[in-house]
Amino acid sequence: MHLNPDSLPVPSGYSHGISVPAGQLLFIAGQIAVNKDNQIVSDDLVEQFDQALANVLAVLSAGGGKPENVTRMVIYVTDKNEYRNQRQEIGKRYQKYMGKHYPAMVLVQVAALLEDAAKVEIEAIAVI
Repeated sequence: MHLNPDSLPVPSGYSHGISVPAGQLLFIAGQIAVNKDNQIVSDDLVEQFDQALANVLAVLSAGGGKPENVTRMVIYVTDKNEYRNQRQEIGKRYQKYMGKHYPAMVLVQVAALLEDAAKVEIEAIAVI
């Protein structure tokens, strides 16, 4: 159940909270935009976001989950302004995988990610 109290602003693209019945917890490690050959797919943030989210969902699927099972997502970016400038296209890529399911989310700008060419890393928690 999505928890969006009237006392808080209406969220856009996320939920303030999610309540789920007890189930199997799946913790998905931070995923960057690497393909099967461990190569960053592009230097473009939108393409990196697309691949990183696809990688999250691959782990989710391997654990028996579906996008609607994601309860929390943390997105790390190296440049919040680049993210803001491409938010509309990133949103389209998000909906391609997640539909209208918006878990509790946070976006954090970091100085760098472990892989120098990575611009985004996504981690998630799911209840299956």
